[in-house]
Amino acid sequence: MLARRSTYFTRLSEFLPIILLAILLSVSSTLLGQANADQSKEDAFFIKEIYSTALSQGKAYAWLTHLSEEIGGRLAGSAGAAAAVEYTRQLMDTLGLDTVWLQPCMVPRWVRGEEEVVRVTESVRGSFALHATALGNSIGTGKQGVHAEIVEVFSLEEVDKMPEGSLEGKIVFYNRPMDPTQINTFSAYGSAVDQRVWGASTAAAKGAIAVLVRSMTPGLDHVPHTGTLGYREGIDKIPAVAVSTLDAELLHEMLQSAPVEVYVRTTCYQLPDVESYNVIGEIRGANHPDEIILVGGHLDAWDNGGGAHDDGSGCVHSLEVLHLIKRLNYTPQRTIRCVLFMNEENGLAGAKKYWDYSNSGGEFHLAAIESDAGGFTPRGFSVDGDEEIFTEKYRKVTEWLPLLEPYGLSFKKGGSGADISGLKKQKGLLFGFRPDSQRYFDYHHTANDRIEAVHPRELLLGAASMMSLVYLLDTYGL
Repeated sequence: MLARRSTYFTRLSEFLPIILLAILLSVSSTLLGQANADQSKEDAFFIKEIYSTALSQGKAYAWLTHLSEEIGGRLAGSAGAAAAVEYTRQLMDTLGLDTVWLQPCMVPRWVRGEEEVVRVTESVRGSFALHATALGNSIGTGKQGVHAEIVEVFSLEEVDKMPEGSLEGKIVFYNRPMDPTQINTFSAYGSAVDQRVWGASTAAAKGAIAVLVRSMTPGLDHVPHTGTLGYREGIDKIPAVAVSTLDAELLHEMLQSAPVEVYVRTTCYQLPDVESYNVIGEIRGANHPDEIILVGGHLDAWDNGGGAHDDGSGCVHSLEVLHLIKRLNYTPQRTIRCVLFMNEENGLAGAKKYWDYSNSGGEFHLAAIESDAGGFTPRGFSVDGDEEIFTEKYRKVTEWLPLLEPYGLSFKKGGSGADISGLKKQKGLLFGFRPDSQRYFDYHHTANDRIEAVHPRELLLGAASMMSLVYLLDTYGL
């Protein structure tokens, strides 16, 4: 009996360290799980506070009202752009930031000139005016205008395949609509906008004297949408105008039975580049000041409207993040920097200046969040990054979904935004704020992009969404 007991205790002593280790691991796991649960509750509570503060004390709508209605159109190099720079600089100065500064950049100076005249002169329905607007960066027709028969096409490739000189003396009419079957209207825009950007040069190469382009919107209305075009080197520049979608449908219908002739008169012109500025403000991080979390939008907007959704909303979203940090008495661990970029619409001069400054200066952007998709109801964020680090870091941010999903937010892989795209080489993550997209292209680049098109609550929900992501990035890093 004593021998058996001795053997038992001997064996017990052999396994005791393993048993104790198992107990310790179990206790540690329980404590760690409890700690994680407590932290998760703390995070959820703080995010709720972000939303409550934004919705009750946010100033974004008042700021946007001044930007879109008192200042209005603010195309790079214009008086409106200069006023917007000064307004937002002064606004940042009132928020108690650590640093506010202007970053100079040279920008193009395109002027629309007198009101455009675009008129059908010969058709089965007689003569009548079209709802039209000159495309940004377009040359003018001259005081006399141009007059010719129109030729309808649906793609750049169609024009490329035409014989040399086949469009001599003609006006080309690009009439490919945005794909209505695309749920994401930005995808539909991306698959149609090439005709606006490169249509003029493509048609000029075959002898055309001007182009009409169907407006970039899935809707049917009488509102023309402007937007930038590009001219290819070595090809003559010709004038370009956008026509409303209802007018595009009418032109198509008339062309089925007889030729249509159109008169176009625009007086656009380009002045020499002028100096403008990115507007930048930041709150330095308490523990990791060299790790930057950027929030931003572009300050310039087309001259024909107020730029409320594009991109006044993105600017005030970003400014509201700074305001919320102060209202919540939150001390960020990392540097939170707001950048309002100049010249996104027709050149990206401000963004390129910022990339050069940041990349050559050895800065590290842990993350950059761009808001340039309107002030509608938040749906989440697209996420992009250098392929070497993307998979691991994307997995990290998806762990935060339980905290964000109650607010209707999700993550998806995809592009972030034009103004922050040049920061990818720093190997942080780039985020694009993604609100509901269904109504965005009703207003995009139009005279209707005014404050009335923006709902105050939706706008503030967007700012709260961005602040919530900033909080998680700042707290946990990547």
